[in-house]
Amino acid sequence: MARNRKGLSAEDKALWKQVAASATPMHASKSSPTLTENAPAKPQPRPKPAQKRPLSSFQIGQNATPHDPGHHLTPSVAERINEAPVRMHRGTYQKMQRGKLKPEAKIDLHGMTLSRAHPELIDFMMRAHAKGARLVLVITGKGRDRDEDGPIPIRRGILRHQVPAWLAAPPLGQIVLDIRTAHLRHGGEGAYYVYLKRMR
Repeated sequence: MARNRKGLSAEDKALWKQVAASATPMHASKSSPTLTENAPAKPQPRPKPAQKRPLSSFQIGQNATPHDPGHHLTPSVAERINEAPVRMHRGTYQKMQRGKLKPEAKIDLHGMTLSRAHPELIDFMMRAHAKGARLVLVITGKGRDRDEDGPIPIRRGILRHQVPAWLAAPPLGQIVLDIRTAHLRHGGEGAYYVYLKRMR
């Protein structure tokens, strides 16, 4: 008997469908589960949120590098002069600080420009030293307040700040022994006592 190579006939196919519909599968397919049309889809479980670590106690700016805020000016000339070691005789210094010593000569630079005051000071100091004077008074004035308020603070009294540098530099540094802020009766912070070295 020759086999039919064309496959199953229509009757065979109908019979196979009936048999397949009545049969129950031995193992349910795990890879592709079938859902009925009206059955709701099973909700997928939500992933658990990551656990938050508790914050340690802190203060704002605790790790910031400390710095000095604002502008800081160097100590004033009066502070630097008064903190310098005393080079004159202690008894003479104490009398001078109390205003008990009278200057032997004085020069008033108040109101002068730097270019005019510097040579005037050198000339005065050299003549006073040549005459054998020991204590002289240099009046600079306290300076006037400036109207402009710029970002860089400027101290008042240009001469008051410049004169000690002139007295310490050559040629005056060779004849000056000590510099101190004057007593109030001789001008206070607007003047300097300059104690000269002895003539050799």
